[in-house]
Amino acid sequence: MIALSVLTCAVLVSTVFAHSPGSPSRIDPWNDDYANTPDLSFSGVVSFAHLPHEKCLDRPESAFDIALLGVPFDSAVSYRPGARFGPNGLRSGSRRQRPDRGYSSRLEINPYASGLTLLDCGDVPVTPFDPAAAIAQVNAAYRSMLHHPVASEEAMKELNMQKGLDGQYHPRIVAMGGDHTIVLPILDALHEVYGPVSVIHFDAHIDTWNPTRYIGSVSLQADVNHGTFFWHAYEKGFIKPNASIHAGIRTRFSGPEDLTDDVTAGFDLIHTFDIDDHGVDWISNKIKQRIGKGPVVISLDVDVMDPSYVPATGTPESGGWTSRELRRILHSLVGLNIVAFDIVELAPAYDSNGEISAIAAADMVYDFLSILALGVDAQSIEGKTGGRPTDEL
Repeated sequence: MIALSVLTCAVLVSTVFAHSPGSPSRIDPWNDDYANTPDLSFSGVVSFAHLPHEKCLDRPESAFDIALLGVPFDSAVSYRPGARFGPNGLRSGSRRQRPDRGYSSRLEINPYASGLTLLDCGDVPVTPFDPAAAIAQVNAAYRSMLHHPVASEEAMKELNMQKGLDGQYHPRIVAMGGDHTIVLPILDALHEVYGPVSVIHFDAHIDTWNPTRYIGSVSLQADVNHGTFFWHAYEKGFIKPNASIHAGIRTRFSGPEDLTDDVTAGFDLIHTFDIDDHGVDWISNKIKQRIGKGPVVISLDVDVMDPSYVPATGTPESGGWTSRELRRILHSLVGLNIVAFDIVELAPAYDSNGEISAIAAADMVYDFLSILALGVDAQSIEGKTGGRPTDEL
């Protein structure tokens, strides 16, 4: 017993000494054997693709070239709510992506190792109680993000990225919604920097409905929702006249007047069945001919894909494109003068337990990043010569 007590005391003394200030030794078995072990796909804080992350809105000095920004707003949906959890779903769906294993054999690029600085900038903390106030918050947040300093001005120049009207480079932002209404304040912010822009709109629905004929529009605030926002953008002059296009449309209409309003708002239309009649190349060429050389925004509602691939959305429509078909179309748009992306209407509560919707949506974001990293075809910006060639897929 005496020997045991002496041994116990010795261990206690040794332990206290090892942890006392100024101790010459330190117990750190993790770093001794496993220092700098990277997080695996299922571990760590969940940022998009395990990218560095910070709340950029609180740090205006943060410099980046491409930001991923969550916009958890769904107070203006017409059917199933839940897209406020879309940013979280997208990040979760991206867990198997990572910067050190991001090379695309199809596009021959790793967007995470392209010389551009990518940052997950967290979410805009929008209020869920007042849609008008939330829309103002989204606009303020996006405008602030656009005026953060870029980290790699030389890389943006090399990639032929367009400067703003102020003659300066501005970061490219991938907005992760949220319902589609968020694009109205986003277009407002982009218009301030670039002037009127074209839109490539992937969706099952046109979203140019005139609010005077939209069911449920019972007030001025109700007139602004995820089915009317492009009409408001047209009326406010945010969209370049006759230079935008929908792709993947297959919804029902009140009548021909809806399509007349769509033309008035500046859009052409590709039906979902056109992929069967004409193929991917035809769709790609029609988009490019419509858009031309000016600055363009790609806005992707996940319901453009068939519900069998993406059930987790608020207004599903049968007969959509597969995720493979959509990704092939996206790949064909390399080289366009793209100044912003958004992906919206992912509502994870309706997903499968295998997260098939979130994974597909996160892969679309990966393609967005790859397209940006491949740069702008020199011929896609008026007045520029030379530049990086791009592959026509």
